[in-house]
Amino acid sequence: MQSFDRELDVRGLNCPLPILRAKKALGDLTAGQVLKVMATDPGSVKDFQAFCKQTIHVLHEKEVSLFSRGTSPGRAARPA
Repeated sequence: MQSFDRELDVRGLNCPLPILRAKKALGDLTAGQVLKVMATDPGSVKDFQAFCKQTIHVLHEKEVSLFSRGTSPGRAARPA
């Protein structure tokens, strides 16, 4: 995982709030600094991909962890 300069926790927030909060946080950074965003909104990955295509920002990594009730990290949920 890449190092980062600032962390933004927007877990529990739904669209458009994760993007709006990230946009505000990015405004406080200088060129080359990295913002780590933690989000739980299911559409966040696509939203951030679109945001980066429309702006000068770069999406370096995307890590998605999906867990279902009754599972624990490191164990895949069984398909229904």
